[in-house]
Amino acid sequence: MNLLFFDLETQKLFQEVGGRDASKLRLACGVTYSSDKKEFMVYWERDAQALVDELKGADKVIGFNIRGFDYEVLRPYSPAFNFASLRTLDLLLDLSRILNFRLPLDALAKACLGTEKTADGIQSVEWFRSGELDKIAEYCKADVDITRRVYEFGRDNGFVYYYSKLGSKLKVNVNWK
Repeated sequence: MNLLFFDLETQKLFQEVGGRDASKLRLACGVTYSSDKKEFMVYWERDAQALVDELKGADKVIGFNIRGFDYEVLRPYSPAFNFASLRTLDLLLDLSRILNFRLPLDALAKACLGTEKTADGIQSVEWFRSGELDKIAEYCKADVDITRRVYEFGRDNGFVYYYSKLGSKLKVNVNWK
């Protein structure tokens, strides 16, 4: 079964597009990691259709906030495709259903893996504007790797840890088989 871990970064920020419409943010860089190939693939805006094609070919796409954000960013590049048809595990949505609130990926990375995200989306947009595309790709790869490792932790243990806003390490059961 080819699990495809996925994340993307954008060219713009929400305040620049007049609201919360992710379809206006434009793709800067997308990264996938295939469990079959055991390799990362990097996609730029010109490669958006190839990225969508890889997503379509996966047995399952796994990411963090991909239904509400990443798929919406990609929608203008493949307007006829129904992204809801992709077999998807969105870790943020799954955890939000259980906890009734949204967790940042960093809260999971720190608690489960003892690591932190290397940057954020705002920094990524700044790198895009200054032409530092290699930094965007490395940051996006790091986020895909963190997402993959958090997923594997939850799959293997039946739970994940996260840090609350008050700094307590808490546990939540998951079923990520």
